[in-house]
Amino acid sequence: MQALRIGLVGYGGAGRGIHARLLREAGQRVTVVVTRSRAEQVAQDWPGATVVPDVDALLAHADELDLVVIASPTGEHVAHVRAAIDAGLHVLVDKPLATSAADAELLAGLADGRLTVFQNRRWDPEQLTLLGLLERGELGTVHRFERRWERFRPVPQDRWKENDPESGGLLLDLGAHLVDSAIQLFGPVEQVYAELHARTTPAVDDVFLALVHAQNGVVSHLQAGAVVGAPGPRTRVLGDAGAYLVTSFEGEPTPFGALDDAYEETRRPGEPVHEGWLVRGAERQPVPRAAGGHVDLYRAVVRWVVDGGPPPVDPADAARTARVLDAAMVSAAEHRVVRLP
Repeated sequence: MQALRIGLVGYGGAGRGIHARLLREAGQRVTVVVTRSRAEQVAQDWPGATVVPDVDALLAHADELDLVVIASPTGEHVAHVRAAIDAGLHVLVDKPLATSAADAELLAGLADGRLTVFQNRRWDPEQLTLLGLLERGELGTVHRFERRWERFRPVPQDRWKENDPESGGLLLDLGAHLVDSAIQLFGPVEQVYAELHARTTPAVDDVFLALVHAQNGVVSHLQAGAVVGAPGPRTRVLGDAGAYLVTSFEGEPTPFGALDDAYEETRRPGEPVHEGWLVRGAERQPVPRAAGGHVDLYRAVVRWVVDGGPPPVDPADAARTARVLDAAMVSAAEHRVVRLP
């Protein structure tokens, strides 16, 4: 696969911990990095890369770049994406695309085929496995989708995601993944109900969303929480022919006792790798894990930049997700159901 010349904006938890790792796995090379405090890490990770203090300085190297990856704080996405697009570059921006639907729609309108969004959870093994189950009709007619992204962190980290009530918080962070996953599986949303709380941080750290999908009436219950001592099942999908159940997240069992014992996720010698269970009452069977992973998003990005065609994640999808998140904020503030056009 061709190696692109990549500029990376931000070298913190997202930039270094996620994007740099996947870029290396995809055989790509980072040549310019925006960071003010991690120059030594950049030198260790990407020998020869140029370190610059801001996006303007990065864009001074526009002729030497094929792609800009934006992993800056969410509140800076609009300015950084616009600057990179104006410079004529292809852009991959971390989710969420923007903090509001209006700004997300603005960026989607400016994209001209050169913007995509890092919705890497579309390439989660459980998402890929579930898509296969639905395509084969093994669950029958689905009526409920549940996904939880819960952890026990009663002492929050001291970082912008916890401290910024405008662009931080779990609704915009994990909520963007949860809503995108639900829409990918079951289509556009027509009705939103939300409960949002800031229990231990200035930003939202406790999220519950109930969505009704327009095309099929499926109800999605989506939860994210930072103060959850007993996380629930990661994924549960209910249909009239059975259920799909994932009781662990990325191979780590969740501590809810008897259910873990009943649905043990470990693999016995000689058994194929599986991802969750197909359950019909007392009958249960492991579901073979679908092939794929997060690095496949970057492989798709390389093909998009080199060969053209549609972006791996359409920014219009991110704008659609942003409309749901906006509606969730209204619902929680006004204690009512919000209907989307």
